[in-house]
Amino acid sequence: MPMTARPAVHVTESETAAQRACEQRIARMPDRPKTYHVVTYGCQMNAHDSEKLAGMLEAMGLTAAPVRDEADFVIFNTCCVRDNAERRALGNVTWLKEVRRTRPEMMIAVCGCMIQEPGMAERILKQYPFVDLAFGTSNLHRFPELMEKVLVTGGRVVAVEEEDMIAEHVPVRRLRQDAAYLTIMYGCDNFCSYCIVPYVRGRERSRRMADILREAEELRDGGVKEIMLLGQNVNSYRGEGGEDFPALLRAVDALGVERIRFMTSHPKDLSDGLIAAMAECGHVLPQFHLPVQAGNDEILRRMNRHYDRAGYLDRVRRLRAAVPGIGLTTDIIVGFPGETEEQFLDTLSLVDEVGYDSAFTFIYSPRTGTAAAKMPGQVPEDVATDRIQRLIALQEKRQREMTARFVGQTERVLVESLSRRSDRAVSGKGEHGISISFPGDSADIGRIIPVRVTGQKNNTLTAERTEA
Repeated sequence: MPMTARPAVHVTESETAAQRACEQRIARMPDRPKTYHVVTYGCQMNAHDSEKLAGMLEAMGLTAAPVRDEADFVIFNTCCVRDNAERRALGNVTWLKEVRRTRPEMMIAVCGCMIQEPGMAERILKQYPFVDLAFGTSNLHRFPELMEKVLVTGGRVVAVEEEDMIAEHVPVRRLRQDAAYLTIMYGCDNFCSYCIVPYVRGRERSRRMADILREAEELRDGGVKEIMLLGQNVNSYRGEGGEDFPALLRAVDALGVERIRFMTSHPKDLSDGLIAAMAECGHVLPQFHLPVQAGNDEILRRMNRHYDRAGYLDRVRRLRAAVPGIGLTTDIIVGFPGETEEQFLDTLSLVDEVGYDSAFTFIYSPRTGTAAAKMPGQVPEDVATDRIQRLIALQEKRQREMTARFVGQTERVLVESLSRRSDRAVSGKGEHGISISFPGDSADIGRIIPVRVTGQKNNTLTAERTEA
């Protein structure tokens, strides 16, 4: 059953100061770990949480180790949205057991969404006695305090809370200097029948608009060229003053950040106001991630998605009318309990009709505690595998057809890295969210470079430089 709604609680200034004091005390400990390595599973929210973990660890005096089995402290930031992510995390934790036999001084922690599942933290400590610390998403801001307790007592620590906290001024070590994540809200109130996120990330609570704008200004002034606004459902953002997401988007746009992206959006909450803001804001990129999950009305109803096929397609039409050429991406689940061949064919026809630039496709994964896990008609693995293979084949065909529209067009690419195929080429995301490679070298990394698209290659585009 859905949890009872609770108001967001902001961590107090005194509690924030206490955590920073813990970091300073740990930094002065002569026998503390000297190096760390964070292993991240899951979504962009998890990736940003790992940046915060790294920021706090560096405030404790630790430095990053590029190889995890050589680090003094290894922390696994886990995901539990799908079963395979959970199994991968636990498998890698087990692998470190062998490493620790040769390096008994190594510390190991497990945190994140998986630990927030009922009973999981205790199970981790019981089944994995070499794990020193386990804590959930609600305890992230208390990491310095928990780390200090482990170091001082030499014991094992488990901490899982359910209070929906918002913590400001947590240290962050950004993975990139040119692009940054900026979380605007946490949690989810939608309770899709297949999804465990509301149970492990808590109910929706939004950051204060002033705090978001302060952070965005700091990022802009620090040289960040692209900000991605994050939330389980950014469309549900509500500031303390009643500000909605379109108002926030316009306010961030007014700061002059060169490029603004956001994800993820729930189709049921896609408003005309947000579509208008996208069309009118000069720095918001023409890209939209709009998860459909299925193309059949009965499956959507049992998924508890609160929209139907016709409503979703209407939203797609309005987006494309307001922002011509918009890059549209989605998430799709096949093999949902009770899904028939005819219902799956509805999903295929929707994918064919919409024409996505890319799609994240998944076989349904039962998650304990969700409504769908108890539904009859669980689809056999071989049937689900056949369906996802057919879906992927269609999506790849439509993706090639859709991205062909960029050939001959100009794009501005934020260069992320050297190309994996050549040290004489670079790669980055264009304005529509598609990876584009073109001639260049390491000096281009972090720059926004205009290019002309010359061709397609698998799921990416190739281009030539047009700058003088």
